[in-house]
Amino acid sequence: MTPLEYAGYTMSAGDLIPLLPLLAVTASSIWVMMAIGVKRNYPFILGSTVGGLLIAGLLAMNLLPGPAPDSMPLLTMDPYAQFFTVLICALAIGVSLVGHNYWAEFDDQREEFLLLLLLATLGAVVLAGANHFASLLLGLETLSMSLYGMLAYPVQSERAPNGHALESAVKYLILSAVSTAMILFGVALVYAETGSLSFAGLEGLPAGPGIGISVVALLLISAGVAFKLSLFPFHIWTPDVYQGAPAPATAYLATIGKIAVFIVLLRVVVETRTLGIAPVAVVFSLLALLSIVAGNLLALLQDNLKRILAYSSIAHMGYLLIAIIAAFYAEGPISVEAVSFYLFAYVIMTLGAFGVVSLLSSDAQERDSISDYQGMFWRRPWLAAAFTGMLLSLAGIPLTAGFIGKFYLVLAGVESGLWLLLAALVVGSGIGLYYYLRIVYRMLLPEPADAPELREGNAAFSVVLVLFMLLVLFGVYPASLMNLIQAIAL
Repeated sequence: MTPLEYAGYTMSAGDLIPLLPLLAVTASSIWVMMAIGVKRNYPFILGSTVGGLLIAGLLAMNLLPGPAPDSMPLLTMDPYAQFFTVLICALAIGVSLVGHNYWAEFDDQREEFLLLLLLATLGAVVLAGANHFASLLLGLETLSMSLYGMLAYPVQSERAPNGHALESAVKYLILSAVSTAMILFGVALVYAETGSLSFAGLEGLPAGPGIGISVVALLLISAGVAFKLSLFPFHIWTPDVYQGAPAPATAYLATIGKIAVFIVLLRVVVETRTLGIAPVAVVFSLLALLSIVAGNLLALLQDNLKRILAYSSIAHMGYLLIAIIAAFYAEGPISVEAVSFYLFAYVIMTLGAFGVVSLLSSDAQERDSISDYQGMFWRRPWLAAAFTGMLLSLAGIPLTAGFIGKFYLVLAGVESGLWLLLAALVVGSGIGLYYYLRIVYRMLLPEPADAPELREGNAAFSVVLVLFMLLVLFGVYPASLMNLIQAIAL
């Protein structure tokens, strides 16, 4: 076996071209790590981070219109993977710029946060192209290990208001390790049944009646993925982790941390029909229904903005599962289109919402209570208008990308006859509108006499403004994005 040959696959220099975005993120991580070791200079490290991610995103964008390359043993960097690589790199740039404002007065070293962000992004890009359980686990652990450090980053600061950052990191660490163990056990059972660790090997699982090893393996993998996506009843960690972690880390976890796992899940469901085994479909349907109901109802009880967004994310993951379940029954690419568009809309509005929280907060003081935003329309009208747009899009109001995303989900559900789940989506969206409007109502109230001073931050405000414009653009004129997603789905 030569160094460029593996399992009958011979790798040529041309095969490195689809891997260029992944290699660019890897090189950026190494460069930033070396630069930190030589001399700490936060503006230079920030510029290197943004520049490396921008190069990776542009390389993926340049490869996006091309034909799908041959599948490699561990990765498939097809247009589907390249599209989400562009999205992941753009989101990582947004989080790094938002974090620049948040860490402006941090009394400890700031550079390692950007290194952890790059490493987490590397794991997410690997997940975008994973077609093998080995690459799935490598990408998942690279992403998770980096997130542990990002969540607990301010723990050494003397200005930290509490020890919740460490608590959130430990909770995420323990439950993430449990979920990874469940996935590993399920993968071991798949290998015992099929002798293969590739996703294509799932098609070889016997699908006889009853609950056999195949069903147990798929249920274990599904439970592990449900932990990562914080689906009910595996959601217990989500509100505490969201609330205790620094706002930029929460923004990363809520966007890239979620969509990277969903990208892999969608690839597995669409490329292998094995997950259409009846018991697995029933479990996914229950997860979707319970997540929608529980996420929206529990959000009604919260007064902390980050906890509201945490429970809201549980409901949104339930909405996305409707399209995943539709892939069990429907022929054609509609489920891929629905998930891809909704993921795009979801990360824009979620990063925008957390961007506002990061803009007004610092490592010493999190502005995450709804009362902190009272009267913001009279103090920062443009920021309040952008924040309102994010919240209304999360609720699925027309003329926003969130509405188009939910329309896609309804279309996929109708085509597959998932009427109960569609009813839950409609009811859940109505409940969600109420608790989103609670926040908007607070911003419209008169400014209190003891209102906290709002911080300034050009970088974070620019990110929020760009996200708001994208939200409206793809809500009013979604054709260009829809055409791109349809081409990827095919």
